[in-house]
Amino acid sequence: MPNLENLKKQAKLILRWHRERHYPVAAQIRGHLPRFLNMPDSEILAASFKLSDAQEMVARQQGFDSWQALKTGFSTTSLKVKSSPSKATIVSAEPQLFVADIQRSCEFFREKLGFSLVFSYGKPAYYAQVGRDAARLNLRCVERPVIESTVRDREELLSVSMTVATADEIKLLFLEFQSSGVAFHQTLKKQPWGARNFVVKDLDGNLLLFAGPAREAGDQNPPPQL
Repeated sequence: MPNLENLKKQAKLILRWHRERHYPVAAQIRGHLPRFLNMPDSEILAASFKLSDAQEMVARQQGFDSWQALKTGFSTTSLKVKSSPSKATIVSAEPQLFVADIQRSCEFFREKLGFSLVFSYGKPAYYAQVGRDAARLNLRCVERPVIESTVRDREELLSVSMTVATADEIKLLFLEFQSSGVAFHQTLKKQPWGARNFVVKDLDGNLLLFAGPAREAGDQNPPPQL
């Protein structure tokens, strides 16, 4: 069972990891402190982060809103041990795309699709991650294509699917990418199952699906065609 002294040490360790730019701690910070929610790892590690922030993070991990609430809880009752979950919950997924040139691919995602670089590894880089909003894509350098391009196009073998929440947003996203001059495998199209989507082809031929609802919830009239 954790005690207050051990939790103080844990907070100091988190602070040290942040100062040392230890990447795994960035995901923990983002997951527990709402003000870091939409920040990529690199920005989290570069941001101001104090002992009080680390203590708040530890408190939230233990089910309290603040460090003071955690200390009050200790003074009134012993900290309850969380029961073991009966079922595991998957909280995120990070598709991996195979590319020939990490730097060139990162530039494509940044300049054409509005992503930002989260991190890159190696000199020269052989692995990287790009992100936009809640989406994270891992890029892995390979010497030759993993899937033959004609087969991928013919069978429409998607590498990743990303979604937006509203019909307006999927149209805005399509127009944004259209203005940046990306190559489309499929332009914006309404599907029989009630979705509207389009497919972008990246520099290595990976097919990236972007999808949203065809109409707003409660809308009785179909949205205008592009």
